[in-house]
Amino acid sequence: MITDLKTLYGAEAPEQEARYKELAAYFAQEFRADETLEFFSAPGRTEVGGNHTDHNNGKVLAAAVNLDVIAAVHKTDDGVISLKSVGYPIDVIDTTDLEVKEAEKERSAALIRGVCARLKEQGYNIGGFEAVTTSRVLKGSGLSSSAAFEVLVVTILSHLYNEGKIDPVEAAQVSKFAENVYFGKPSGLLDQMAASVGGFTTMDFGDPAAPVIEKIDFDLNRYGYALCVVDTGGNHADLTGEYAAVPVEMKSVAAQFGKSVLREVDEADFMKAIPQLRGKVSDRAILRAIHFFDDNRGVEKEVAALKAGDFETFKQLVIASGRSSATHLQNVFAVVNPAEQGVTLALAVIEKLLDGKGAYRVHGGGFAGTVQAYVPLELLESFKKDIEAVFGEGACYVLSVRSAGGTKVEL
Repeated sequence: MITDLKTLYGAEAPEQEARYKELAAYFAQEFRADETLEFFSAPGRTEVGGNHTDHNNGKVLAAAVNLDVIAAVHKTDDGVISLKSVGYPIDVIDTTDLEVKEAEKERSAALIRGVCARLKEQGYNIGGFEAVTTSRVLKGSGLSSSAAFEVLVVTILSHLYNEGKIDPVEAAQVSKFAENVYFGKPSGLLDQMAASVGGFTTMDFGDPAAPVIEKIDFDLNRYGYALCVVDTGGNHADLTGEYAAVPVEMKSVAAQFGKSVLREVDEADFMKAIPQLRGKVSDRAILRAIHFFDDNRGVEKEVAALKAGDFETFKQLVIASGRSSATHLQNVFAVVNPAEQGVTLALAVIEKLLDGKGAYRVHGGGFAGTVQAYVPLELLESFKKDIEAVFGEGACYVLSVRSAGGTKVEL
């Protein structure tokens, strides 16, 4: 995909043009002045429905957002990728060495190497480039900065070496591989797919190799609401085990039925088997399985409500999903640090601030992350002020949905 600034950013285009020019100047500072630079962008994402359902082949709702990571790129012929993100050390990857490096785990270098390895394995061309990047998808914001970065790297290699022919679904699958195998995070496919495909999208991962994707015509402004994501400022250190336990425990229930994921298990059979499951799997695993079935079905209901223009029903479904995450999925705080409960506190404060007029839920992975809120436009200013009084200035992101996923950008 190739997108011009106006199409990509709308009213923000002049401001974003200045951002790209600043990045070109940064490239000159890090490498050399270059009039032939190519520019790329990949968006963050917001999860709308289906909390921790994707890794068990479930259904989700997600949307690409206006906050993105961008790159200024110069193609090279030495097979070496040199990528410098503003504020971070440079990553240098030799594309002739694509083995997993344990020392690179949980670093951006692992994502670059993993993307190259998977693309080469699938028969695509890879090669060197010099790049600088800057991101508005802040780390720890719950908007999936890592997925945006992965999709950005795939998009760059697609256009530099493969005539832009890597389609969005495959780009997402390549990105997930890099995050799972090279970076070491056992994520599902939601984040990468939302960032790669763009727009407001429902996804069915019943067959992960061929997910069913449908764009939804959904404009919050039409209903008089803003979509906000509140960063609770929690510490994400040492939480990999918490995230990893969710799919592991869900799959431990599926294994009792001879299945690999919960999507393959009949819900009625599961409910009847709960007495026999106790003692074979943990109670928390059973609760997390209950959440999976409820939230998977909830996505279908949310999509139906949006298609019918029934925003009131949609809001109630969002709240129900959030309560299931809190009580059954149990991802609103980390058991390794129960004293820190920013997500739980945010949900309680938002419930009071909205006073029955909006909707709210844990957003994304949870544990120490972000909360999503649907806020009536007439309350937006006071809501932002009051929630930032608790969690700090700039903690509330007011988002818009963008139609493009990973794309080359024409200035």
